[in-house]
Amino acid sequence: MTFPPLVAPVDALTPDEASRTARHHALPQIGDAGQRRLAAARIAVVGAGGLGSPVILALAAAGVGMLRIIDDDHVEVSNLQRQVIHDLDTVGDAKAESAARRARALSRAIRVETVTERLGADNAGRLLDGCDLVIDGSDSFATRDVVDAACARLGVPVVWGSVLGGFAQVTVFWATPPKPATGIRLSDLFPPGAAGEPPNCATAGVLGTLCLHAGAVMATEAVKLVTGVGEPLFGRICVLDAFGAKQRELPLRPSPTPVAGTATPAIGRVSVATLRATLDDDRAPALLDVREAEEVAGGRIPGAVHIPLAHVLADPDVAGTARVVVVCERGPRAERAAEALRAAGVEAAVLDGGMAAWRAAQRRTVDVA
Repeated sequence: MTFPPLVAPVDALTPDEASRTARHHALPQIGDAGQRRLAAARIAVVGAGGLGSPVILALAAAGVGMLRIIDDDHVEVSNLQRQVIHDLDTVGDAKAESAARRARALSRAIRVETVTERLGADNAGRLLDGCDLVIDGSDSFATRDVVDAACARLGVPVVWGSVLGGFAQVTVFWATPPKPATGIRLSDLFPPGAAGEPPNCATAGVLGTLCLHAGAVMATEAVKLVTGVGEPLFGRICVLDAFGAKQRELPLRPSPTPVAGTATPAIGRVSVATLRATLDDDRAPALLDVREAEEVAGGRIPGAVHIPLAHVLADPDVAGTARVVVVCERGPRAERAAEALRAAGVEAAVLDGGMAAWRAAQRRTVDVA
């Protein structure tokens, strides 16, 4: 699906900027008009870390007129393996300021604004206001929820990415896209509050080069949206598997809205106690964990098969079994997966309370022992 350009072009580029971006002018998809749109664009980047680093470098080089860099953290030596916008000389500096210096070194025409306060529900609207597009490179579900909600209120699209270990995902969310498109939000993939906090890079690790790959895809999506060229990743998720050298695309659709006056059969629930008692039973149903890779890296139920929710929604037959108990962090994503599986003829139930309940039961067992 294509969209019209996000912004109107500036009247003209400076001679220096026109010379610096000459290779874009040679592209028929961008040309002079597209480059002038980039010069008019105002983009907020949430996070100047593993994903934000290549995004900021790429967009500054591409000729974006204004970047607002939002990050309250400081540069550490361990960041430099993947956060390539920083260097040894900036260790201890605010990430937003360090990134801004590199962005300004790439273009004399760019305007860079830095925000070193933590983005939250109380200030997200103010910090993101006035931007045509937001790029979310944050590493916490709480921040992602806040960015999604603020951008929905402001009516601007979000280029979203996540990376951990050797896997990354990139997509575009937009609550109010141009007609006839229907809005798709982060909550269509992760219902608010449904996900736990993923393990951080210090515990789970992350391939530094994959951050560059995913960040480049995110920056390209921003360029496409600003200039109105190509087909953005709206309604599609790009999944990058670095170690497998694979790149796949999965469809993402809005969550179904129940029709007034209709009712669907309640989805069955299996308690943690019942599941634990039947884990070693040959007749027990299969276990399907629909959380994301970064969440599963923190542990999963023995014997559970990991297939992220987006994969299940795209192809319910992927479960490949007649009876299944679906697991997520707390339950909402498991319910969505179970609905899709039941529509495909699979006898699906959900683990009541999800992994949060499972971990609590495990802790109680240890305490008793």
